[in-house]
This record gives sequence, C-alpha cells and structure tokens, in this order.
Amino acid sequence: MISVIIPLYNESKKMVENIHYILEYLNKYDYEMILVDDGSKDNTWELINELHKENNKIRGLRFSRNFGKEIALCAGVDSAAGDIVMTMDSDLTHDPKYIDDFIEEWKNGYKIVEGLRKERKSRSFIYKFFANLFYKILHKFSGLDLNKSLDYKLLDRQVVEEVKKMGDKSVFFRGLVEWVGYPKKQLLLDCPDRAGDDTSKFSIKGYIRLAVNAITSFSTQLLNMITILGVFFLFIAFVVGLYTLCNKLAGNGVDGLATIIFLILISSSCMLVSLGIIGTYIGKIYNEVKARPRYIVSEETK
Repeated sequence: MISVIIPLYNESKKMVENIHYILEYLNKYDYEMILVDDGSKDNTWELINELHKENNKIRGLRFSRNFGKEIALCAGVDSAAGDIVMTMDSDLTHDPKYIDDFIEEWKNGYKIVEGLRKERKSRSFIYKFFANLFYKILHKFSGLDLNKSLDYKLLDRQVVEEVKKMGDKSVFFRGLVEWVGYPKKQLLLDCPDRAGDDTSKFSIKGYIRLAVNAITSFSTQLLNMITILGVFFLFIAFVVGLYTLCNKLAGNGVDGLATIIFLILISSSCMLVSLGIIGTYIGKIYNEVKARPRYIVSEETK
C-alpha cells in the first residue's frame, strides 16, 4: 500500500480540485491519502471532511494550531500505514504524473526516491542567489547535499521507521531523510507554477527561520567558528600590543585612539554575533529538554 502525505495550510481555494487530480494517478494503486491540516484559518478542514466522506481512503489530521510544514510532514509519517510513503504538496508544484516513476525506482531497489527541481524561470534572481547560498553553507557545514531537493519524496517502510525514531523537536524534514542514509535515487523534475493561489505561504522571515534551523540542526561548525574567530582576534591583539610596546620603548609615542576605537567596535560586534550563535544552540537545547510533543492533533476524520 502507498501512503501519500499532503500538508495543508489555508489551501481551500483549489484544494479539492487539486486532490482529485492527484487521485487520478493514484487510483491504479492500493493507497491511502493523509491530509494534514496545519492549523488553517479558512475552511480547509471542512473540505477535508467532505473528501473523506466521498472517499474513505482519504484521512485527515487537524492540528490544534499552526506547527509548520516540517512538523506536518512528520505527523503524516507517524500516521502512515503503507509499505511506502510519499510526501508531496497540494498545489501541484509536485506534479503527480511522476508518481509512477517514483514507484518504478522503488521496485528497482532504492529505499529513498526524491525529486530534484529543475530551474524555474519564475524564480527571481535574489531568491535563486540566497537559495544556492543556503544549500552551499549547509553542505559545507553538515555534509548534507540538498541542493534543488524537494519534499516530493518516496520512502520505503524501513526508512520511515528510522525517521519515526528521531525525536527532534526542531525538524528539517529533508535533512532527516538525508541523514538516515539508505540507497537513494534522484529524479530531475519539471516543477510547474502553483495551481490556485500563486503566492507562497512562506515569508522571507519563514525562509530565514528554516535556514537557521536546518544549519543548526545538522552542524556545530558555527560554534567552532567562534573559537577560530577568538584565536584570530587574539593574534591581532598580540600584534597590535607588540607594535605599541616597541614604539613606546623607542620613545615614539603614537596616537592610537582611532585604532583602539576600531578594534573595540570590531571585537564587540564579533562577541555579540558569537553570543547570538551560542544563544541559538542553547535555545534548541531548551526546546529539546522540555520534551513537549512535536504537535497536537485536535481532530481526525471519522
């Protein structure tokens, strides 16, 4: 059986039409579809219930509030009963026509099959620049190569069980799947523009938060950089101090006020940035040790 997980947040505009379109490619298989309502403020949940009444292979989970797409994917994985699990978006940017290709690669022995995004002309230069920068930094710091990767994935049941064991409260789903390993196949896919609402639900702030969470969840290199930065400024301080002492002993008094102010400003800025990085990691530790559940399901379809 195939379990298809689709997270939803305020998707009522064309959700029903899109789900019916996806089902056209699933009807040939034994499947279940799990729709996770991530605290929508529109009538998304009511539409999920209507879809469930039409087709009992469609199940719905409703969060008590908005926990985020990454958590919604994890909730779907926790609830999935299929031999293989697929994750995809509801707005048809993950074209369901590729479902057969995913399943064919799984039959060839791959435990993970993931979609890679071809370049989309609709993306702005600024978006592409910062997206590429993020993936390069993540790869450099953590070793995870997620460039152009999508949440359009197929996971074997063995992989699903390993992902379910992970109790991370701050989740980056693509990173979790990459971290567990297993034989993987990547498919280069065309990503059409969104159906329905043509704007992303993610804000710039949301993307920044996701990037920080991804990097700090899979790497401690930022903490090592603080040590390197400290050693560098210790060396600078030693050189400046030695230069000042030599001039003093030679009887050449030099007015170093500007230099001192410059060094104080630079070192203070570096200390504040370092404290911010340390604070981010401490915040993640704080969230983990509280041991709160990742999500709360307030309703399920019956």
